Amino acid sequence: MASSIKLSYHRRLFAGLVVYSVVLVSCFAVFQYLREKDFKAEEINLRLQHINESLLDDLTATGEVAVPRVFGAEGFDELRVSIIDSDGRVVFDNSLDRLPDVNHLDRREIADAVKNGSAYTIRRHSASTGINYFYSARSNGEYTVRTAVPYDVNLNRLLAADIGFLWFMVGITVAMCILGYFATRRVGQLISRLNSFASKAERGERIYDTDTFPHDELGEISNHIVRLYARLQQAMADRDREHKAAMREEQEKIEMKRRLTNNINHELKTPVAAMQVCLETLTTHHSLSEERRNDFIRRCADSCERLRRLLDDVSQITRLEDGASNIALEPLNLKETVEGVCDELKAAAADKGISINVSVDEDIEIEGNAPFIDSIFRNLIANAISYSGGSEVEVIAVDDGGDFIGITVADNGMGVAEEHLPRLFERFYRVDKGRSRQAGGTGLGLAIVKNAVLFHGGRISVMCRRSGGLVFDFTLPKSDRR
Repeated sequence: MASSIKLSYHRRLFAGLVVYSVVLVSCFAVFQYLREKDFKAEEINLRLQHINESLLDDLTATGEVAVPRVFGAEGFDELRVSIIDSDGRVVFDNSLDRLPDVNHLDRREIADAVKNGSAYTIRRHSASTGINYFYSARSNGEYTVRTAVPYDVNLNRLLAADIGFLWFMVGITVAMCILGYFATRRVGQLISRLNSFASKAERGERIYDTDTFPHDELGEISNHIVRLYARLQQAMADRDREHKAAMREEQEKIEMKRRLTNNINHELKTPVAAMQVCLETLTTHHSLSEERRNDFIRRCADSCERLRRLLDDVSQITRLEDGASNIALEPLNLKETVEGVCDELKAAAADKGISINVSVDEDIEIEGNAPFIDSIFRNLIANAISYSGGSEVEVIAVDDGGDFIGITVADNGMGVAEEHLPRLFERFYRVDKGRSRQAGGTGLGLAIVKNAVLFHGGRISVMCRRSGGLVFDFTLPKSDRR
């Protein structure tokens, strides 16, 4: 079985419009034809009624019909005249040699004329002559005068529709079809594009709001729908992208915690192993001298202190990375904070022959968490004292009028190689591992510094000084109380 041919929406719409136009024009043409035919028939009847009235006047005045008067009257060459009395008998007929003995009161034009005074019939067959006539009758109650014109080719042509009018209506129909074609084509193309858009939307394909429609009412509606769907797609894409980014961030956090756990486990092994050795020696060798026993006890105490610092640092960096909402912020005087840290580290700096110089204005206030701010400066200054090998540490704060205070912590030591700079803030990263452990470092100091600065909304960077040493530049927010 042959598959059915499915027409496009444009063709279906155009076909429907053509059918509608043809039906509409045909109905109007038929109506106009009937109206024009009635008008022409009324015109012929009016001319025949003039003859009827004249004949009826003569019949009333003289009792006779002046038949020769009517031949050729009103432009009719073949005019039939009949006179019917009140009984329906034909008393006169100029076209018959022998009058019919038939009652004519049942003839439509006669009956209507008797009832209404005048009437006409456009086409009726005469049994007497065998010819079709256009009848027009007029009655005065006593007699009815009926005139008739043969319904021949000429009269038929006269009553037929105007050829010019018919051609005009055909032209109107063709014009409507042409205009309808372009109109339906435009609408069909628009509907087809909407259908294609709906199909793409159903399949979840990417749709851009640059795919515009014509600037009309339907086109504007279509444009609104496309733009709305494009924005919805964009929102869904943004949501998916944000979700993926969040997932990546979460995975990174999980991986960082895993590495942190492994690093902590590794860092714990050294002091735990040292304490284990010391305690085993103390418990198994009772004959140790007092000096040797005190030395092992001191080593255990150092390992415990190292464990304590490590656990404190781990706790601190975990709080910073989790971004706990319960971490309190308060206005802090920067000079007092820095000088408090320097006082704590003054003895360790003096043992290394290092001076600490602070250049901070008295009125600078920042907004931050006191323990975290202390840890920033303590770790930076302590690192410079322990590892720089220099003779001076500088702390400088500059207020440039913005929302943040620019702070620099620098030393004049030996610095580090350039390849180490990008990794200095990594957890447990050490430039010289042996030296760092000897100095008692946990490997988390600079990681805590970076996270604390970021927690306060600041930024931090590190670089080598040309003259030697390291420079840490970071920012902290001003207090809004000022």
